[in-house]
Amino acid sequence: MESQVLDARGMACPKPVVSTKKILEAIQEGSVTTIVDNEAAKDNVVALAGSMGCEVDVEQKGKEYYIQITKKGSCLQTEATRTASTVFLISSSEIGRGSAELGSVLIKSLMFTILESDELPATMLFVNGGVFLTCEDSPVLEHLMNLEKRGVEILSCGTCLDYFKIKDKLCVGQVTNMYTILEKMNYSDKVISL
Repeated sequence: MESQVLDARGMACPKPVVSTKKILEAIQEGSVTTIVDNEAAKDNVVALAGSMGCEVDVEQKGKEYYIQITKKGSCLQTEATRTASTVFLISSSEIGRGSAELGSVLIKSLMFTILESDELPATMLFVNGGVFLTCEDSPVLEHLMNLEKRGVEILSCGTCLDYFKIKDKLCVGQVTNMYTILEKMNYSDKVISL
């Protein structure tokens, strides 16, 4: 059985995930040990391996993570490739320009309207200032929690949460990376950007 090591220490998101995926796709069976030096990269690589149906074992050595991924047979398709759907890409905590107060009212109205709609999006992606909507004190937190209960996938960019230093304030959904964000958009029927 083939065994490879990928040293992804110091790589910026999403390079550890992309590099790991390329290795896994190139082998029929075997193992890959990806070494990363931050928790976000570790979480992203573990999520990728899980989505591909691989076995994962993580060992922490100091500030580094050794992620051993074992692949047996063909990779499973990822969630994004199995479903086609509508994706919302939300990059601000308000809608439009001109008045921040009005923009905040509009985002609340939009989230309520989406929640009450018969056709829900499959995924809502939150990037840049949009990540504030998935964190503590969000004016739409209750709507997003209810959307998640109804099956809408809520994903917030980990790099963005880190940039604003609010990752510990995330209250709904999961942390994601740019690789997954791109994949979700690529395999959707429609992307609505706000």
